[in-house]
Amino acid sequence: MALGLVHMAAASFSFKAQAGNRYTVGPRDEDVRRIGVAGRLDRAQRNFLETFPIFVAAALIVDALGEAGPVSAAGAVLYLTGRFIYLPLYVWGIPWLRTLSWNIATLGLTLVMAQVVL
Repeated sequence: MALGLVHMAAASFSFKAQAGNRYTVGPRDEDVRRIGVAGRLDRAQRNFLETFPIFVAAALIVDALGEAGPVSAAGAVLYLTGRFIYLPLYVWGIPWLRTLSWNIATLGLTLVMAQVVL
């Protein structure tokens, strides 16, 4: 949850720096495109929001079934670590390492889900 809040705050503050107070406190009738760092942070936040509900659901199912174990624990650590390093790599525009961190997080997510059937 804290990581989600970091994503949201970073995307919000970077967009405010790009668009200015007048736009961000106003009705936002015109659509201002996020560019540069603000655009990357917005895309990183959307990417996080695509995987986080799946992670939460998988973790809750594993816990509810009483199936938590070393595979799901390792998966949770990989997911959170991968997502944690994904944000700065995306902001800095480092493509291959960013993709690697996404793959690590996705592997972790898969391991949490796999714990249900192991």
